[in-house]
Amino acid sequence: MLTQIKTAFSRAQSTIFQDAVGVMSLVVILMVALHLPVGF
Repeated sequence: MLTQIKTAFSRAQSTIFQDAVGVMSLVVILMVALHLPVGF
């Protein structure tokens, strides 16, 4: 089972990085959208 996890992680390492960048951009967009009405 551990070897299966290691192989799956090594195959999906580049997509995990892309997913992490996508999640961080969504968090930034959410924070900006929540703080936007404060400026008005």
